[in-house]
Amino acid sequence: MSTVTAGPTLWVAAWHDALTVLELDVAQVEAQLAVARTGAPDLTSPRPWAPPLGLGPLPASLQTRAQVLLDRQIGVGRRIAEAANLSRRQAVAAEGMRSRPPAVPVYIDTEG
Repeated sequence: MSTVTAGPTLWVAAWHDALTVLELDVAQVEAQLAVARTGAPDLTSPRPWAPPLGLGPLPASLQTRAQVLLDRQIGVGRRIAEAANLSRRQAVAAEGMRSRPPAVPVYIDTEG
């Protein structure tokens, strides 16, 4: 039996649980991004996400919570993109500060 037909209370509870799992994942990534600014981040990945089955439409009572969660997810995505861009720029700057060019293989023709 699907969650939606099991009754309104179970339907809202199922959505509540699904949003809670997503909020925990976002909080974990937010914490990793905060630590990354000050030191070595914990690079553990959030658990793989799979969409819950049988939830039906979002209950109106949870719409604000879901919107806040979506805004947080978008913000985290933006911060990840900024961190990746900063990392690329730092790699380019570090490469430019090399005192000598990288070693290049040299081949000598000993037969000709």
